[in-house]
Amino acid sequence: MLVIGFDDYRQQAKTLAEAMRIDYQEVCRHTFPDGESLIQVPTALPAHVVLVRSLDQPNSKIIELLFSAAALRKQGAERITLVAPYLCYMRQDAENRPGEAISQQVIGKLLADNFDDVITVDPHLHRVSKLEQVIPMQNALAISAGGPIGEFLKDKLKKGILVGPDSESEQWVKEIASKTGFLYTIAAKTRTGDKQVDICIPEKNYKNQHIILIDDMASTGRTVAHAAEKLFQAGARQVDVVVTHPLFSADAEQYIKQSGVTNIWSTNSITHPTNVIPLTGLLAKYIKEIN
Repeated sequence: MLVIGFDDYRQQAKTLAEAMRIDYQEVCRHTFPDGESLIQVPTALPAHVVLVRSLDQPNSKIIELLFSAAALRKQGAERITLVAPYLCYMRQDAENRPGEAISQQVIGKLLADNFDDVITVDPHLHRVSKLEQVIPMQNALAISAGGPIGEFLKDKLKKGILVGPDSESEQWVKEIASKTGFLYTIAAKTRTGDKQVDICIPEKNYKNQHIILIDDMASTGRTVAHAAEKLFQAGARQVDVVVTHPLFSADAEQYIKQSGVTNIWSTNSITHPTNVIPLTGLLAKYIKEIN
């Protein structure tokens, strides 16, 4: 087996290869002045290749993944496992208005057509329960970051209350609560636009409590920021935020900090200064299992 990474996700891919005690090589990329990509893959390949790249800012990355997969096949790779800790385009799972593309289905088929296995972490699924319903293949694995996050919080804090900002977060919050022994509760969210959300927190004694907001991703940051504001209004002493996928577009991180949040902690599914929770051991375990 060989791990192959990209320069924009080098540290995570190299660390994964080291943890598995296998070699690491890298895709060479060149971007032409008109925006087109030139891809060159290693030529001396084993039968099984693990291609590692997280798919935030996905549009150019997806094209480069397709080029890489085709080139790896041409060089003799018989099995290509894609490890994409963050998997893009999972939120659009229905045609909300006539003529909309259901991007989840399109991306799922594309990945199934080009890879033999896909491993991702906490994909943002709504109306489907299993990743193989999106990516029609036997080895489409959605693994949870709840274990590493729970261990991090257990080592970091003696006590706290976990809060999920909406019903979708309950699956992750519940798992992390089981790892830490912390109490948890789930708020309700109403979204009216890309940056417009309203949060309603359950009635509970938050006075002088240390609250840890848990969410699978933070993009604009408005959800966790407004949840933090409501918690401070209810008397919380400190609010920290843990996210699996730190997308953090534009002013998101600053907006969260302005709400009074003390710490923002994230996994390294997407490279960001808030990364403190490595996914290396979790990913290595599942790569070994499918192999």
